[in-house]
Amino acid sequence: MATAAAPGLPTLRQMLNATLKELAAQLAARKVSSVELAQYFLKRIETLGSQLNAFISVDPERSLAQARAADALIAAGSAQALTGIPVAHKDIFCARGWLTTCGSRMLSNFVSPYDAHVIERYNQAGAVIVGKTNMDEFAMGSSNETSYYGPVRNPWDTAAVPGGSSGGSAAAVAARLAPVATGTDTGGSIRQPAALCGVSGLKPTYGVVSRYGMIAFASSLDQAGPFARTAEDLALMLNVMAGFDARDSTSLERAPEDYSRALTRPLKGLRVGLPAEFFAEGLAPDVARAVEAAIAEFKKLGCETVEVKLPNMRLSVPVYYVLAPAEASSNLSRFDGVRYGHRASEYTDLADMYRKTRAEGFGAEVKRRILIGTYVLSAGYYDAYYLKAQKLRRLIAQDFVEAFKKCDIIMGPTTPTAAFNLGEKAQDPVQMYLSDIYTIAVNLAGLPGMSIPAGFGAGNRPLGLQVIGNYFCEAQMLNVAHQFQQVTDWHLRTPPGFAQ
Repeated sequence: MATAAAPGLPTLRQMLNATLKELAAQLAARKVSSVELAQYFLKRIETLGSQLNAFISVDPERSLAQARAADALIAAGSAQALTGIPVAHKDIFCARGWLTTCGSRMLSNFVSPYDAHVIERYNQAGAVIVGKTNMDEFAMGSSNETSYYGPVRNPWDTAAVPGGSSGGSAAAVAARLAPVATGTDTGGSIRQPAALCGVSGLKPTYGVVSRYGMIAFASSLDQAGPFARTAEDLALMLNVMAGFDARDSTSLERAPEDYSRALTRPLKGLRVGLPAEFFAEGLAPDVARAVEAAIAEFKKLGCETVEVKLPNMRLSVPVYYVLAPAEASSNLSRFDGVRYGHRASEYTDLADMYRKTRAEGFGAEVKRRILIGTYVLSAGYYDAYYLKAQKLRRLIAQDFVEAFKKCDIIMGPTTPTAAFNLGEKAQDPVQMYLSDIYTIAVNLAGLPGMSIPAGFGAGNRPLGLQVIGNYFCEAQMLNVAHQFQQVTDWHLRTPPGFAQ
């Protein structure tokens, strides 16, 4: 693979922090080729990636073939906004010919025969896959420590977690191992790692992005979304990812929209809802200060703040950890060693093969959630747990309906603390689950939410501001985030060890 000799490399170094629009302009002007751009980021992954363990699979030959095809499109004048742009994909998305593991031993030998809808959309746009990123096993985790391939490390402090489950994607973007990346959010798995790694991440309204080919954890909660440094880049990515897909029964048939259309709209008069529940006991002082400072900036931009209530938000964690494991128990029953993936090498009969395959193939956190899910769905407990959780979910969603009668956008912290150390919460599942206390309710309600960089806390670890919109208000959220990023520079900061 060509590296230092590539003629475009000096320009590429200058473009390490370039936006997607800037990269596209350089590609269109032929100041750099897609092949050179891909080579540059592949080299960064090769030389710096081992510090973070952010990638599971890298295939330079396949990536460079895509880059050559992108250069041909650019030469023919057929380029789109993301043509030739390197993108890292969370290893939960099936990609034809790529190892697709979902961070699990169960799928450690699975090479996908087809593309997920999200992968199809990026391929159609002419983007270049530079690798598949590490993740919590089957997206179950808040720290990226449950992966069969080992934990991902936070580029701002390699003793810290990057957040999960999309920690590999967040770390890759923060460390400039890829300009942008994809992730999935079931209970905060885009927003939480975005906050802890100091990047921007967006979870769209449930159903806006197809789940086809996205390996399922909890089907009524899972949603794909983008990671980038800036809100503008998120908008360009969502333009590619969003769209109806008949293969997904939960995909929403809506007219296409340009999510970048409102980025420059002034915020004067925008009503920002501040739920008291977001600023109660459990919020670290450094996070509270950063969020308050961010809200002060929005007031300078002309926003008005109003107090809103989300009284049932305190129930979101227990509700989530009934419903999500229940759906996981059902979804993960397909991994039995019969059709694909890992199979135990020694067994006596079919039942023994099932038991040993699943015992060997799944990690501890996945087994814990399967057991919980099977329990709450079992006869005698379904009404007491699962059905009651569904009723409470409706109350949580209704709280947001009432709140949005008083405001246009809701703001608050993304996480209760800055990134914690690797291993710090590994033996205490409840404390780990509480890391998502501010994000889970958004998934339960099916709303869009995002996290943007908003400062640094103890140990110079990044902090995030969460922005929550009403249904299908992604363009408005991106406008809010973009305007904030025009007057702050938190999103421009680069981890010291990855600045060159």
